[in-house]
Amino acid sequence: MKRVRNPLHALPLRTLALATCFTTVPGLALAQDATDDQDLLEGIQDGERVEITLPDPETQLPLDDLRKFTEVFSRIKDAYVEEVSDRKLLESAIKGMLSDLDPHSTYLAPKDYEELEESTSGEFGGLGIEVGMENGFVKVIAPIDDTPAQKAGVQAGDLIIKLDEKPVKGMSLEEAVKLMRGKPGTVLTLTIMREGENAPIEIDVERDVIKVTSVKSRMIDNGYGYVRITQFQADTGSQFLKALDSLEADYGSDLDGLVIDLRNNPGGVLQAAVETADALLDEGLIVYTEGRIQSSRLRFSAKAGDVMADTPIVVLINGGSASASEILAGALQDHERAVIMGTQSFGKGSVQTVIPLDETHAIKMTTARYYTPDGRSIQATGIKPDIEVRPAELTELDSQPFFTEADLSGHLESQDADEPAQEEPENGAVAASLADRDYQLRSALNLLKGLHILNRKGNGQMLTEGQDSAQ
Repeated sequence: MKRVRNPLHALPLRTLALATCFTTVPGLALAQDATDDQDLLEGIQDGERVEITLPDPETQLPLDDLRKFTEVFSRIKDAYVEEVSDRKLLESAIKGMLSDLDPHSTYLAPKDYEELEESTSGEFGGLGIEVGMENGFVKVIAPIDDTPAQKAGVQAGDLIIKLDEKPVKGMSLEEAVKLMRGKPGTVLTLTIMREGENAPIEIDVERDVIKVTSVKSRMIDNGYGYVRITQFQADTGSQFLKALDSLEADYGSDLDGLVIDLRNNPGGVLQAAVETADALLDEGLIVYTEGRIQSSRLRFSAKAGDVMADTPIVVLINGGSASASEILAGALQDHERAVIMGTQSFGKGSVQTVIPLDETHAIKMTTARYYTPDGRSIQATGIKPDIEVRPAELTELDSQPFFTEADLSGHLESQDADEPAQEEPENGAVAASLADRDYQLRSALNLLKGLHILNRKGNGQMLTEGQDSAQ
């Protein structure tokens, strides 16, 4: 029989040791196996010095906060004005836990799954605006082209403060989106705050089935193509290549210049932006992501072959250009493949991953940040244009006609046998109807024309001659 030293003190000490394990060191008693527990108690009984390694408090669940959560849960169950089910409270807790992280993390119920699929497929019902949350209000990232919202005058940067008579403050983004969607033909009144306006503005928007055409193209001048990408969908990359082929077929040869319009493009499918950039790059990194888990660290690189090699490109961006459109603009800018023109983009440079919880529920959670090939983070900074051009309206000034040499009596006739080329009416009409009404687009077209002239004359030769003449 083993002798126990000082038996009157051994039992209280043993009890104290067990109590300490269960009350002040959560999980310690469970973490140790039976052999470790026996050795620990025997060591204490024998008066030996026993060293206990406590878990890192930073890795343990905060008991005080868990107690606070259960206390709040209990108070709501007992005292809220209406009876609330446990399921409802727990679901609300999950939603709040995610929405408080950032504006893009959220809980996806079954209906939210369907809406997510609709937005990436290119057809859904609603107003036609891409929105986010800012200071408790719904912020318009960008109205989608040819949708009721754009036609009604909704602009990027508008803050929606009321939907019909319901204040937006306090709503989640999902609740606001559900109110904006509805039966086609019904009217929703948006009350918005707009920069530069002293009072709220009310805009009536009639809901419709939103069919988003991802890529639109046309010639804006003889030899100069224009491609508008409204949103990045699953097939945007292939549509972009078809648009380029169509433009070159219409012109009859390689284009002299190309404008890619990403203004008010709210983003969309990452792979579509990568495919579009790949079409215009011959090699190199397009975009990479960095996150805490291995699966969120991705790198996308271009394959050999630039379908528009040697064609100058200008990319137009503004505050409504977000996410995937910023990836495309950033990649072309870092590789010096295009001149970025317009105003600073939105700055949505985070990656959201849909993580299934079961067959009908999931969470959409931010898991990484986007970086351009040069390592620039897009998040909250956006893409800064190489040439800043703000929207403006130009009015031609009336001027008195000037006399020229041709008006003088007895002037000599020109000996140039070539007649001045006449501009084709159709191209002139297109330029007048599109570029002349859009100052940023006109600026892009003028830049492309200048680059084409320099390339045609030989910029290197002109530079050499200029250096020689300076000497």
